[in-house]
Formats: sequence, structure tokens, C-alpha cells
Amino acid sequence: MLYSLTTWLNANFDSLSWLRLFSYITFRAILAALTAFIMALFFGPPLIRWLKKCGSTDLAWGFGLVNVQSKSGTPTMGGILILATIISSTLLWCDLSNRFIQLLLSAAIWFGCIGALDDYLKLKHKSKAGLSEKKKILSQVGFGILLSLIYLHPDLSPVPMNIATKLFVPFFKNPIADMDYAYGLFIIFVVVAISNSVNLADGLDGLAIVPSFFVAGVFGAFSYVIGNTVLAQYLLFDYMPGSGEILIFCAAMIGSGIGFLWYNAYPAQIFMGDTGSLALGGLLGTIAILIKQEFLFVIAGGVFVAEAATVFLTKYIYVPRGKRFFFRAPLHHSLQYRGLAETKVVIRLWIVAALLALFAATALKIR
Repeated sequence: MLYSLTTWLNANFDSLSWLRLFSYITFRAILAALTAFIMALFFGPPLIRWLKKCGSTDLAWGFGLVNVQSKSGTPTMGGILILATIISSTLLWCDLSNRFIQLLLSAAIWFGCIGALDDYLKLKHKSKAGLSEKKKILSQVGFGILLSLIYLHPDLSPVPMNIATKLFVPFFKNPIADMDYAYGLFIIFVVVAISNSVNLADGLDGLAIVPSFFVAGVFGAFSYVIGNTVLAQYLLFDYMPGSGEILIFCAAMIGSGIGFLWYNAYPAQIFMGDTGSLALGGLLGTIAILIKQEFLFVIAGGVFVAEAATVFLTKYIYVPRGKRFFFRAPLHHSLQYRGLAETKVVIRLWIVAALLALFAATALKIR
């Protein structure tokens, strides 16, 4: 909104030529991050009070030896704050005619609604069971199908058709394969896998939000390079017009995440719930697809991948003699079972996430 207003004012009033600053993606990205952070900081306390008043508080289900009773009564569904600040900041500072931004806003609303419904059912029935696993997966698949139909349509896709179905891998400048229409199935898999991996990591105070904005920072940098003709040519990326605008959306995610962390850090005053974790995962999955860096998530989002892998190995891989790969899944609970304090688990995983994000960023140059 403000982007459109400043563009119009700059075009029609010579005395307001300084407003051309708002045409720069980097400038608007800074403003988007600051806006989302300030909004999260300002609206956090009233949201916490409102959620408590509504009875939207965590039930703190136990995990055997892991003591979680101190978390009982903490407001959940804090993802409302994350989504509201990301969307508001995006509406203010992004070019809303940009197809990339339109798809990301759609993803935020879609996955936010899935997560909110899941949280609502848990609170309503005072149970760990919200949406069934089947319904949750199907709803995620639904978005994946919609995204793939738009993505593969030459008149609707923001991605150039000459590279749309090609598979790119970090540290390689050329695509390794052209998947043709099978790429649609790949899109569905990526969306579902990344969305659920972030959801599984949301189990300790501050654990999921920090790696999320690390990944958003990496994806933002890649989107800016890919959307800049000079940088894309210099760093040997295929140029995608308009993708630079994703940097502003990623900046809003970072600002919102830092603002949310203010209240979510140990001991948490609010939990994001599935409203936040599913939405963040869905957004990161959508961004990965739109900038064609799906495999980059394996590196930048390595903490999420590890969390999901422990669940998969524990739940679906049979081990003879009743033994298990891990004490408990996901990974963070397994580490707690080994005697590590919650804050130590979280901070160490933050450190790992930061190092993985830095390593992933090197793929911009090492190609």
C-alpha cells in the first residue's frame, strides 16, 4: 500500500523525488523487517492477555521423563501474531501486483488456517489430537496441487517456463535434470515435507522460530540475487524478473520472528502453536519452490530436516529386538532425555542452525 502510494507521489510530484528511495528493494526490506518487529513487540502483550482470557492456553502434555508442567497455562496460537505482522508488513511495503508476493500471501493464509483449525480443535477437546494426520496432510497437499497448477501454467507462473521444471542443486550452476510435468509432484512433496519439518521442531521455547528466520535470511539473499540482472549474471544464476521482491517478504518474516522471540524465549510467555509452525513451514517451502532452491533447504534448514528425520526413523523404520534409533523423537526431546537442559538444547540447535545458514549462503558464490 505504502509502496504504491510513494510510487504514485514520486511520479506526480517533482518536489517529492526523495520518495524514489522506496523503489529500492533493499530499503523496503529494512522497513519491512522493522515494521514487523515493532508491530510484534507492540501487539504481543495484548494478544497474550486476550488468549489467556479466551482460555487458549497450553495443556502441557507430558513426555515421560521430560518435565513440561511448568509450561501449563502458557497461551498458545501465538502464530496469529507472526502471521498478522508478516502479512501487515508485506501489504505495506511490497509490490502487491507481484505474482511471487501474491502466492506467498496465499500460502500464509492457507497454512495459517490449517494450523489455527488444528490448534482450535486441540483446545476445544482439551486433547493432543487436533486435525487427524490424514486431514492435515491432505490440506497441505491441496495447497501443493494449487501451487503446482499455477506454477506450471505459462500465463500464471511467475517463474520463466524455460527453467520452471528444471532441478537445481546447491553448488552446481547448471540444472541436474528436467522433470517436466513430474515437477508438479515434486512441488507437492516439498511443500508438505518442509511444512511438517518446521511443525515437528516446535517443541521447546524459541526452538523453531530462530532457525526459521535464519532460513528466511538465506532465501531472501538468494531471491535478491536471482531477481537482479547484474548479480544473477555475475553469480551464474538464471534471472527471474520480480523475484527480488521476495527479499522484502523474507525481511518481514525475520522482523516478525525476532519480535515473537521477545515473548517466546525461555521461559516462554506465548507459544506459536501449529498456527505459526505450519504457516512458517508452508512459507519456507513455497519460497524454496519459487526461487528454485528446494535442495538448499536441506542445508539451511538442516535442524528442521534432522527433527523430521528422527521422527521418521523412530516411527516408520523397524529395528529388531525392540531397540530404537533415538530415545525419543523429535530430536530435541531425545537430547533432553540425554540430560541436557532445555535452554542448552535450544541454544546449541540455534548455533547449529546459524552455522548451516552461513554454509548455505556460500552456495551463492561457490558454483
